[in-house]
Amino acid sequence: MASHRTQLRRQISQASNDSSSARLCRRRPNTCCFCWCCCCSCLTVRNEDRHDCSKTPSIISQMESLQNHEESGILSQEEVTAWSQSFEQLLKNPTGRKILMEFLQSEHSDENILFWLACEKLKQEDDKATITEMAKSIYLDYISILSPKEVSIDASVRETINKNMVMPTADMFDEAQMQIYALMHRDSYPRFLNSPMYKSLLQNATASGNALDSKL
Repeated sequence: MASHRTQLRRQISQASNDSSSARLCRRRPNTCCFCWCCCCSCLTVRNEDRHDCSKTPSIISQMESLQNHEESGILSQEEVTAWSQSFEQLLKNPTGRKILMEFLQSEHSDENILFWLACEKLKQEDDKATITEMAKSIYLDYISILSPKEVSIDASVRETINKNMVMPTADMFDEAQMQIYALMHRDSYPRFLNSPMYKSLLQNATASGNALDSKL
């Protein structure tokens, strides 16, 4: 186990020496006017908790995150292995979602999982006013063609969402959510499993499991 931690620290050190590029900053456009159904509704900028600037984590921060997960002892070999057997299992696991999001951030495609999670949260709401507010937020963040975090969905699905924005419902993004799920499953998930990030997690979780078995 100690050797694996040493190797991880060496990787962090190497990444620190090799990384010199600045983090990317994505800003929202100044306009606040969005057309939904032949009408224009100007929405005020939401609270400052919405990120005006989305920074991409460096390789250093990714490796440090893996080291923190590893040293906290929260990842088992069975848990990490299960992620390679089922994309659904990966998304259901809170730690798995966090690590996947870090990977997607490194690929500049974290809007996909953020949109998927936002849709999941929306479907849990039953208050009409809350649903309307959340639906507008999701639309502005991920559906509007003016958003820097716009997700890639079919034109017909986007048109349907535009029409349904007149009377938002908790399940109005279901078709778009399924398309983004399929996109992540088809493209991002295989790259994640083949990434140094996942391979390092699996290697260290396996080493930890073997070390524990040897003590028993």
